[in-house]
Amino acid sequence: MGKLPSKQEILDFLATASGEAGKREIARAFGVKGSDRIALKALLRDMADDGLIAGSRRKLARPGVLAPVTVIEIVSRDKDGEFIARPAVWDEEHGAPPRILMSESKREPGPAAGIGDRVLARITPLGADAGYPYQARTIKRLARASRSLLGIFRALPGGAGVIDPVDRKQLKEWPVARGGTGEAQGGELVRFELARSSRFGGETARITERLGNPAAQQAISLIAIHIHGIPDTFPDAVLAAADAAKEPELGRREDLRHLPLVTIDPSDARDHDDAVWAETDPDPNNRGGWVVIVAIADVASYVRPGSVLDKEAKKRGNSVYFPDRVVPMLPERISNDLCSLKEDEPRPCLAVRMVFDKDGRKLGHRFFRALMRSAASLTYEQAQAAIDGRLDDMTGPLLDPVLRPLWGAYASLVLERTERGPLDLDLPERKILLDEKGRVRAVVSPPRLDAHRLIEEFMIAANVAAAETLEAKRSPLIYRVHDCPSKEKLASLGEFLSTIGLKLPKAGTIKPVQFNRILADTRATPSADLVGEVILRSQAQAVYSGDNLGHFGLNLRRYAHFTSPIRRYADLIVHRALVRALGLGPDGLTDGEMGELQEIAQSISDTERRAMAAERETADRLIAAYLADRIGAKFQARVSGLVRTGLFVRLIETGADGFVPASSIGHEYFYHDEVRQALVGEDTGLAFRLGDPVEVRLVEAIPTAGALRFELLSEGRSIGTKPRSGAGKGDKGRPQGDKGRPQGYKGKSHGRARGGSRKRR
Repeated sequence: MGKLPSKQEILDFLATASGEAGKREIARAFGVKGSDRIALKALLRDMADDGLIAGSRRKLARPGVLAPVTVIEIVSRDKDGEFIARPAVWDEEHGAPPRILMSESKREPGPAAGIGDRVLARITPLGADAGYPYQARTIKRLARASRSLLGIFRALPGGAGVIDPVDRKQLKEWPVARGGTGEAQGGELVRFELARSSRFGGETARITERLGNPAAQQAISLIAIHIHGIPDTFPDAVLAAADAAKEPELGRREDLRHLPLVTIDPSDARDHDDAVWAETDPDPNNRGGWVVIVAIADVASYVRPGSVLDKEAKKRGNSVYFPDRVVPMLPERISNDLCSLKEDEPRPCLAVRMVFDKDGRKLGHRFFRALMRSAASLTYEQAQAAIDGRLDDMTGPLLDPVLRPLWGAYASLVLERTERGPLDLDLPERKILLDEKGRVRAVVSPPRLDAHRLIEEFMIAANVAAAETLEAKRSPLIYRVHDCPSKEKLASLGEFLSTIGLKLPKAGTIKPVQFNRILADTRATPSADLVGEVILRSQAQAVYSGDNLGHFGLNLRRYAHFTSPIRRYADLIVHRALVRALGLGPDGLTDGEMGELQEIAQSISDTERRAMAAERETADRLIAAYLADRIGAKFQARVSGLVRTGLFVRLIETGADGFVPASSIGHEYFYHDEVRQALVGEDTGLAFRLGDPVEVRLVEAIPTAGALRFELLSEGRSIGTKPRSGAGKGDKGRPQGDKGRPQGYKGKSHGRARGGSRKRR
């Protein structure tokens, strides 16, 4: 074997490379040839595992560099017994987080830091060939993250007990000695702390707080609420401020009470914050055109900048929707009463009047404050049934004067949408239905109706109008941005598509329409699900930002959230910006807020991610409980994810996600082929690909953690690759955690209490 470059030499080369640098360029630069390329590939894989490099095999780069002072979390020990840490916050776009060697420092009072502890540390780069890229010396030990301090108490005979996990990443039990139970009862969610008899001794738990019994309260979401630190009770001062709020008078507002605006919402909606109305444009110069009014509850008139209501709403960032409850951003006095556009009740609103031509192109718009009165509160199904000819007592009188004009305007907007070409990923929404005891009764996929699309298109148009108005007034605002896919993700996607005979255009900037063509070309093929899943995973995450990056998914140059200020703080900021920019009152955006928009955008992006994780985990726990008495049952599923240690599957019946350890698949070694998105058998070449239909048997269900483990019953299939030899043999032997459960076990789930893209698009 020839001489391979050192890790440091590879990092230095990547730092100075003028163009794309991948495995091929590294091999050429250091003269690595023949069989030595296999060793180089293994070296690069080790560097990626250690967090030294990230990217695809065609383009590698050095990931983000740690700051001199960083918060880190101790996660393991190495073979010499030294503690190993990782950054407490790490952007997964940079690849695996770097491994950090802990160094002894001046001992602080109290017990020594150990696995699970977070510390503020001084970071020193060691160089790639030192074994670890960084060394850390403790400055200050921090409080443990709440995620590692929550569990469900299970009482044992004799006064002791065990704490069961609520986190799939920590599928282990903690013993609780007599005297450490804190009088907790079996089944209660508890907060606890860990203690050791010595630095390297075993851990025992001591319960410090009882948080209630999720099963007894019929609220499994209680676990996610406490794990993620979601505020679910309002301070007395906030409730008092909400109770003291008074409805504004007509004053300078325009009077819309004569217009039959209607709300169209899910059947289980608790609040109604948007209303719509349309008519044919009376302007003879816009023949076939439409006038549309979107009226949104005027939350800004009740929640003033700097008030206790405002501070609480800002802290929460958004409402959180669980199958068993809603944790609102604002007290019910505001969200379900004063700012809910109830039928036949006068309500203040911030409205936009938009004019469209016959092809759905917007000709103009105007924002104004008004007083409105909803003519009807309709459900999606009710409105759709009326248009389809199934009328009831409420929709009968509304059909011609209200509903037909709404559908006429919507038909025009569809023409504009088709021409614009937003990303067309048809992703099913699953909804969990509970019985009176809070248990899963069914998991359904509600049909996607034109009524849903109508409201969505009107809301998108209003959001665009808000961004356009504020830009025209040179007002700062918080945009809803969705960046285009990164070069690294596009490169990986292109490599995958090439394995099934498809090409991703390389020239110019990628557009949603190019993805749509690929989706359309494969829609009637066996690869349809696989292609849709891979394209979805290539997309960036939508976030809030003070800078306009555009919205790639919607193919819009500017976009802001305006339509849900009851449940999103971003929309409240946009309302205040419009009030100030258009001179609509004294309760607009303040100078202080204008200087903090980027920080606010980051904060509410974080609370949105927190809400999404809590909603997803709660759905996982509910479905795991639903399936817990079906151990041994067989299910039809699809492969939804692939890692070295196994594959994730999503059940067709419920949308539940679970894990199949690689060690339980067949009688051969399976390696992870990242390019082909497959686990491939080394001896037979048979594979399981992302999106493949499979049959599985349920082996284990842990409801408190939302974890499901399956056994694969289906055989792999040929994907046209020859079995490889001698590569990656160590993958299959990776540790699997307690009882064969995968370390880092995590998954996704559907099933929100309120579905649809209106919430977070």
